[in-house]
Amino acid sequence: MSSRSRQLPVLSKLSKLAFCVSASCMLLTVSAFDFPRLQASIRALGGTQQALNEWQKLVQANATTSITIKLQTVNDFFNQKISYAEDQEVWGVPDYWATPMETLAKGKGDCEDFVIAKYFTLRSMNVPDNQLRLIYVKARIDNTDGTGGSTQQAHMILAYYPSPSTDGEPLVLDNLNTEIHPASQRKDLTPIFSFNSQGIFSGAAANAVAGAGGTSRLSRWQDLLERARREGF
Repeated sequence: MSSRSRQLPVLSKLSKLAFCVSASCMLLTVSAFDFPRLQASIRALGGTQQALNEWQKLVQANATTSITIKLQTVNDFFNQKISYAEDQEVWGVPDYWATPMETLAKGKGDCEDFVIAKYFTLRSMNVPDNQLRLIYVKARIDNTDGTGGSTQQAHMILAYYPSPSTDGEPLVLDNLNTEIHPASQRKDLTPIFSFNSQGIFSGAAANAVAGAGGTSRLSRWQDLLERARREGF
């Protein structure tokens, strides 16, 4: 298996996620954060003050910049600061969704952790929730063994929707292809479903309607939101 292929979780994660159930749905509001609590959280996690300071500087310096700059700086920040590693290596379990502070403290994470960190950071820069979605996809990975074939593996990306209520296409923030492209240019990705704190959507269309039950169907996501709140978001 190529090093690039190892940067993706197995497809079985999709089925695990689809059957997670939680009792309640909570909306996320992270446009403001409690910096002293974030300081205490990252220290408790064994992270450095420098890592948190760099993140805070990123948020504050770009709070009023254009959306283009926000997307590019956040995408670059985490793609450059965080090293890819599987959950088993980082957390000792097959699948774990880390909070942004956990990811910063460890300095490494898998594709979900990259996406979660970017999502929370953009929300902290006042990017509206209805313009962001975490999207599970099947990613086509070209084999590097000389056979010329490819494999499909599960992956997660973050999408920004310039026009969330229309059929406009989103921009893709990714840790594999680090350049931001419109979704139509990412022929290697096939969306399965998307979600944010407002609900779960079939596929990734901008004008898709959230399904019944909101994000309560994603207990892993609900747990992540609650842990991030306790950290200071």
